[in-house]
Amino acid sequence: MNEKHNAHSTGWVVQTWLSFALAVGVTGIGIWHLPVDIWVKAFMAMGLVFSVGSTFSLAKTIRDQHESESLRKRIDEARVNRIIAEHDPLKPAL
Repeated sequence: MNEKHNAHSTGWVVQTWLSFALAVGVTGIGIWHLPVDIWVKAFMAMGLVFSVGSTFSLAKTIRDQHESESLRKRIDEARVNRIIAEHDPLKPAL
């Protein structure tokens, strides 16, 4: 029951990491080359870093909620299966 299963192909994982690196890198280069004062560039870079961090936190929270719900459903299903397995329809009620 404790088996790890990776549902994503290697190609998908590589494409995901490359697109993330490209998006952050190109945005960083764009911020660096803006014709504005350094404090404006720093402010925009800080916003980029905060946005990326918040995105990771949101994705982790959504994944954790989904896994928690899946676990709860499996526990409920196991309880129902146990009750059904223990039920004997021919046993007289008390």
